[in-house]
Amino acid sequence: MKYLHTMVRVNDVDASLQFYCDYLGLEVLRRHDIESGRFSLIFLGATANPESQIELTYNWDGDELGCGSRNFGHLAYEVEDIYGLCQKLMDNGVIINRPPRDGRMAFVRSPDNISIELLQAGEALPAQEPWNSMENIGEW
Repeated sequence: MKYLHTMVRVNDVDASLQFYCDYLGLEVLRRHDIESGRFSLIFLGATANPESQIELTYNWDGDELGCGSRNFGHLAYEVEDIYGLCQKLMDNGVIINRPPRDGRMAFVRSPDNISIELLQAGEALPAQEPWNSMENIGEW
């Protein structure tokens, strides 16, 4: 058996690609726009391991996605600099739901409310402000 991908439904392709690609740093590996079915499948991967993919599914006529509740679980990505990435996300208006107070782990949400876990590669970074003093916001 081989892991292929995790699929999440999205309501806004542009906002989702901005979040996953521009902010998180994933790359579009392939895209299929299926006119007969009126949907798009967009596969994204991280440069370091493109075989672990996320499939964004967009139904052209809309979808009732609900709240992206925690019963989905979350996507998790290892990052080189958790503080730098969290700052970039904040600078772009993304709420850091669980700040990286420990220098090791943070949680954010995608535009479609999917929980994303960010884990520092290697050892945890030394605690630093403003992260050390930030409170949790919402659910993660």
